[in-house]
Amino acid sequence: VQLQASGGGLVQAGDSLRLSCAASGHGFSTSNIGWFRQAPGKDREFVAAISWTSANTYYANSVKGRFTISRDNARNTVWLQMNGLKPEDAAVYYCARAHFGPSLRAAATDYGSWGQGTQVTVSS
Repeated sequence: VQLQASGGGLVQAGDSLRLSCAASGHGFSTSNIGWFRQAPGKDREFVAAISWTSANTYYANSVKGRFTISRDNARNTVWLQMNGLKPEDAAVYYCARAHFGPSLRAAATDYGSWGQGTQVTVSS
């Protein structure tokens, strides 16, 4: 599976963005997918994950209630709807495929097929 994130941009605090993760190749529809982010000088941080059936989702505490992860296997796409953006949400956002299932995981080492990230900038 190859993944490509898109949809980032420059927004003001309180605004919304929807990121997309487009997949190509085999295996997407049976893979858990995660979103991570990395700010300059910081480690890659877990944001959200979704099971391959969409039945289960998992969020970092810092985004719970503001971000929503969803997917459409027929369209080979996972989305991350981000509402109420804060300056601390600014980072490069990446999507990745989990190595294992069915439980959702938050460690970056449990994921692979990292796509090229998309930059999110939030001005205060």
